[in-house]
Amino acid sequence: MSTHTHRPVMLRWLLRLAALAALVALTALRPAWAIDGEFDITLQSRYFIDESGQMSIQEITSGNGVKLQAMERHRSFSLGTGALWMRLEVPTLDASRRWYLLLSGAGVVNRASLFSQGADGLWQEQRAGDHVPVAQWSHPNHSPLFEMQAKPTGQVWLRLENRPAPASPFLQLMTEDSLEFKRQWTYLLIGGYLGFGLLVFVVGFIHARLYGDPVFDAYCMYVACMLAFQLAFTGLGGLFLWPHWAWFNDAAPAQFMLLMTGSGIWFIRQATALPRHSQRVDRAVVGFSLFGLAFPVFYIVFTGPVAYTILNVYGLASVVLSVSLCLWTWRKGERYSGWLFLGFLPIHLSYPFPALRAAGVLPDSWATQYAVLIGSAIEIPLLLYILHWRAKDFSETHARLRALDSTDPLTGLTVTPVLRLRLRDALRRARRLGHRCAILLVDLSNYGDIVARQGRESGDRALVIAASRLCQVVREVDTVCRVSDTRFAILTEGPQPDDARRALAQHIVARGLERVHQLPADLSLRFRVVSAGAPDGAIELAPEGDVDEQRLMQRLNWALDRLLEDPKKVVHHLEPHTVDNDQTTPAPA
Repeated sequence: MSTHTHRPVMLRWLLRLAALAALVALTALRPAWAIDGEFDITLQSRYFIDESGQMSIQEITSGNGVKLQAMERHRSFSLGTGALWMRLEVPTLDASRRWYLLLSGAGVVNRASLFSQGADGLWQEQRAGDHVPVAQWSHPNHSPLFEMQAKPTGQVWLRLENRPAPASPFLQLMTEDSLEFKRQWTYLLIGGYLGFGLLVFVVGFIHARLYGDPVFDAYCMYVACMLAFQLAFTGLGGLFLWPHWAWFNDAAPAQFMLLMTGSGIWFIRQATALPRHSQRVDRAVVGFSLFGLAFPVFYIVFTGPVAYTILNVYGLASVVLSVSLCLWTWRKGERYSGWLFLGFLPIHLSYPFPALRAAGVLPDSWATQYAVLIGSAIEIPLLLYILHWRAKDFSETHARLRALDSTDPLTGLTVTPVLRLRLRDALRRARRLGHRCAILLVDLSNYGDIVARQGRESGDRALVIAASRLCQVVREVDTVCRVSDTRFAILTEGPQPDDARRALAQHIVARGLERVHQLPADLSLRFRVVSAGAPDGAIELAPEGDVDEQRLMQRLNWALDRLLEDPKKVVHHLEPHTVDNDQTTPAPA
């Protein structure tokens, strides 16, 4: 199938996959909608920023130097080394239910502590955050979670600490039932995403082994880094895979984001065949990709505002670079680069949400937490589908190129080296099994007349028709080869009686005399045929007694040259052990 033919098919499948992924994304939005027993109390709180980050709950509640401000809108806070204190105004709650406070969309926060007063007036603290192992949280969860009293005996304070990224509180008060419902939906959808991603990874790995294409290896590396990033960014990695490693849980989102970005650029470099278009640009892209693979070590050691800024700039630059490379190489003639641009489009459209949140422009929300996940759920199957068509197209092209080495370009018949190999094997097999195969040499004797009367193009057409008719008179397992300009060889393997060989020679002559509609009525294909059964011990053996297929072909060519000298003969059979014993058929009048 040509590229132009399968493009509409490919586009239809891209649209179907995109529609399916969009449907899944809309379904995934369901847990983000408000349900019974769930309240957003962020805007019902008042806040104070402790610039030093050292004030205790007792100092905050004493009121000395603490000026509370109303939380008028969802917003971000760049705290640096400080801390954000929020006094929560808890509404009247149903005492028959258990209540929880969830920092929704805050899978990445250094420390979160909820302080509430007990009946004895003492402050009780519940802890969570990336600087605390998830296993030691008061309530282990993928996002910071705290238990609330239905009727608090005193004030309730929330302390947040996060650097170098801004802190952006989004507080949801919910019942135990609504919390469990939200958890089940989250685990179901993210688990389904991860399972689907692993399936795509395995299929990509199989394609890499099947086609031997390094582009699939780069794609698998990119998918693996994407899945690892989603595990870290959504908080499920810290909950299930590394619950005791606080340092890794804190660094994992940035680390896997860098690895994902670097591997993604490397994948685009491979898929767009960038080295073929510009060595200078290719070296720059390789450096950019390797930076993303090496910078995680620097980021762990020197975590701070500078490293965080470099991280965000690198992510933004990778989006610009990937779009530029796809479109540039597409303009250079790489037709699949345009499809790659469309395949990456979902992730590019979803990237602004976490990027603007990281810059402090957008507050934490379900969208900033899961936009990239939804975008990648659409992206990775689209990319695999595009790569599948790319590999299929390239493999068909390579197959055609390989076929040129063993196929005559004009007639499509087997070339002489292949015939010699098959003839040698057939002779050895025939000697071992005690039977004989048949070899026929056919010459289009009136080729010169056709060219003289109708031109070279008609002569070439006559050769193609001759090849077609010769293929029609033999079996599929037999070999028809063009051995010179106007000469063809036929090898029929398996036990071949001499009568069958002679009848085949007559049939070939008769087929040539049939009307050729592309030529004038008085012009037909005049075949001259020499046949032999082998092995017979006289025409195929070398002086030292070994089977020599070249010697056999030389004797057949010599006999056919002699036959062409006699215009009255069209068929000559070399009989066993009588190389010079002619059995000929006179030429038709």
